[in-house]
Amino acid sequence: MRSRRYLQLDVFAERVGAGNPLAVVLDADDLDDARMQSFAAWTHLPETIFLLPPPPGADYRVRIFTPTQELPFAGHPSVGAAWAALDAGWAPAAAGQLLQDCAAGRLPVRVERSGARVRIAVRAPRARPCEVDGVRPRAIERAFAGAARGALDVRLWDNGPRWWLLELADEAAVRGLRADLAAIRAATDGHALGVAVFARGGEGADADYVVRAFCPGDGIDEDPVTGSANAAIAAALLEAGRVAPGSAYRVSQGRELGRDGRVEVSVDEDGEVWVGGEVQATIRGRLTW
Repeated sequence: MRSRRYLQLDVFAERVGAGNPLAVVLDADDLDDARMQSFAAWTHLPETIFLLPPPPGADYRVRIFTPTQELPFAGHPSVGAAWAALDAGWAPAAAGQLLQDCAAGRLPVRVERSGARVRIAVRAPRARPCEVDGVRPRAIERAFAGAARGALDVRLWDNGPRWWLLELADEAAVRGLRADLAAIRAATDGHALGVAVFARGGEGADADYVVRAFCPGDGIDEDPVTGSANAAIAAALLEAGRVAPGSAYRVSQGRELGRDGRVEVSVDEDGEVWVGGEVQATIRGRLTW
């Protein structure tokens, strides 16, 4: 059987062991859909990516899988894919910009270096709110009935995956939340990846916003750090006038799981949302699958 290069990365991580773990399979051009999905299920990580030879005009191609399905876009896999493409020599080591090809289209990537530290940011597909009947938002609200609510209404947003977004009153409400996973699974029920809750960081916090994301229907009860959900939250804040084009803020996510990740979110002058952060390599090896 063919042996392939394999990496495991921590994404949105300022140290090893933080952020969101990501499985990366290189030399994957001969794997079919079923073998990719079976491997993603076997890792039981939030996402697994397969790096593939790029089509003309792109630096690399990536396919993104959760334990149960393929996604057109996800944030931490896209940031990790860019880091892995640079690490593998698929793009010039000094490149400041890359172009990712994925099921959501061609996405630009920024690479910023400061000494030995590298920060990578990807422009997320533009998020849009989804029209839904009145039953589904009420089901989401019931799933979080005991949580102190924030000002924004609960809404479903789509930027590749679909996320329900629910603003809570403050950082304490987010950090102290005990999620009813069975109710969340029933409320999302195949039409959304999960529910992301968020609030402003408290006084003296080291982040502007705190976020948690729950996707039990996809096999991961709580996702450690979630780029697509953070991009959707930024779109909702932009629509509400709470952030402006040309602004940036910092997110804390994953502390409740011991992962304590950091996401750098920015909105460019065109209103496009970028999510980024640091990447740490934790495993390098060979894979037979």
